[in-house]
Amino acid sequence: MARDYAGRCPVSPVRNTWLVAASILLAAQGIGTQKVRVEEELEAFPTESVDLRCQFIDGGGRTKLTQVSWIWEPIDGQRDNIAVYHPIYGQSFPNLSFKDRVVFLHNSLENPSIRISNLRMSDAGRYTCEYATYPSGNEQGTTALIMLAKPKNSAKVLTVQAGSKSVVVAQCEAADGKPAATIKWLASVGGNHTTTTLNGPDGTVTVRSEYRLVPTPADNGREVTCMVDQKTQERPWAYPVKLSVEYPPSVSIEGYDNNWYVGRSDAVLFCLANANPAPTTVTWTAASGALPDNVMVDGNKLTVRKVDDAVNTTFICEVKNKHGASRHQITTIVIEKRKITPGPSTGAVIGGILGALVFIGIISGIIIFFFRKRQDGEGPPKHKPPPPVKAGSSTEMLNKPSEPPTATETAPLSPGEVYYEPTGGEPVTNLDDETTGALNGGAPPVLEDSAKYDNINELKDHADSHHNNDLDSSNREPPAANISRGESFVSPAMYV
Repeated sequence: MARDYAGRCPVSPVRNTWLVAASILLAAQGIGTQKVRVEEELEAFPTESVDLRCQFIDGGGRTKLTQVSWIWEPIDGQRDNIAVYHPIYGQSFPNLSFKDRVVFLHNSLENPSIRISNLRMSDAGRYTCEYATYPSGNEQGTTALIMLAKPKNSAKVLTVQAGSKSVVVAQCEAADGKPAATIKWLASVGGNHTTTTLNGPDGTVTVRSEYRLVPTPADNGREVTCMVDQKTQERPWAYPVKLSVEYPPSVSIEGYDNNWYVGRSDAVLFCLANANPAPTTVTWTAASGALPDNVMVDGNKLTVRKVDDAVNTTFICEVKNKHGASRHQITTIVIEKRKITPGPSTGAVIGGILGALVFIGIISGIIIFFFRKRQDGEGPPKHKPPPPVKAGSSTEMLNKPSEPPTATETAPLSPGEVYYEPTGGEPVTNLDDETTGALNGGAPPVLEDSAKYDNINELKDHADSHHNNDLDSSNREPPAANISRGESFVSPAMYV
């Protein structure tokens, strides 16, 4: 009938909106009236201690507190009081499993926080701080205590025998952890793994993983790594193990060079075996029965002291371990004369030497080429530029451009040579030596007065006239040379 009424009177959208608003208002009112302040969740480890805080908040101060209790609700079990405080009757710890492990931090109803020591994995659960108040009744707040446990990790390898079926070759375990661990495998061999979990009575979890493959002799000694990841670990735990695969021997004989000639001494054969575990016995026999008298056996080594027709036979080597036996044989042929192994031909040797010499010559030529090229780039120019001719009075020794040069002035001076003016002037030194000649482009200096005369006769007449004038004025002080600072007797360098 109620269904018919609902069908006839559907709820309007406006009414739905009012219902949602009323629900939100009630929830907000409940949150606003929450007076017991606690922590929502705490994590702890066994054997440690944990503080469960509780505080009553009364804004108006109109609530009367009469008693406070701590109630423990295990994950699988019933609620039970573990601590009670009354301002008149004092403290009480009714649960024997928490006795001597729980204490009140403050003798106060407003702050009845407790401390639980020597924690156990079974202490995990919900802890409620409940007040008995007047006139509002009971007020409470709940804290969830999560117990953590670091797992005990281990890994081991199982010794197996090579075969055609998939078997467990390695195991990995993360025991007594909380929360449960995750196990992975890193391996270069083709295989797979299976994982199982086992819950402990105290809430811990043991995780086991097995690595399986079809073992072959080639898998022996290969490495697989177990990796355990869990919340309490700073980083994943990794442990590598090497597979142990056992198999019967595989045998081969080495040492025969097809050159057992009559009279050869100390011809040797070796019996090589690949087996796990190591071979227990190595036996040499001959196809004709017993070994010849000139044969000596030492473990896997057979030595023919002197080759003769008696060793023109078939030698057999048999190797055994706990998984089986295997044998190999080789036939030795005795020849009359020794085989000469041809060495490299004379032409090949000569060709190799010539090739090496050509290679060395090419390298030497390249080195010499670059060395000479570097020298050419760094050395002075190979040509000599023409001597410069400078006119003007900037480098004249005396401020008398109209006087002809004396015989001494026209004569070239050697580098470093000193001469005196006929008028008794200061000595003049030729600056164009090996160091200063570069200032004139490598050419000797040119006296500027000589450039004013076109022929030898004019030079000669001018020299005689100049000499007579100098004799008349020899008793006078020579005029100071009108050479400004920065000027030089050396002509400037000519750029070519």
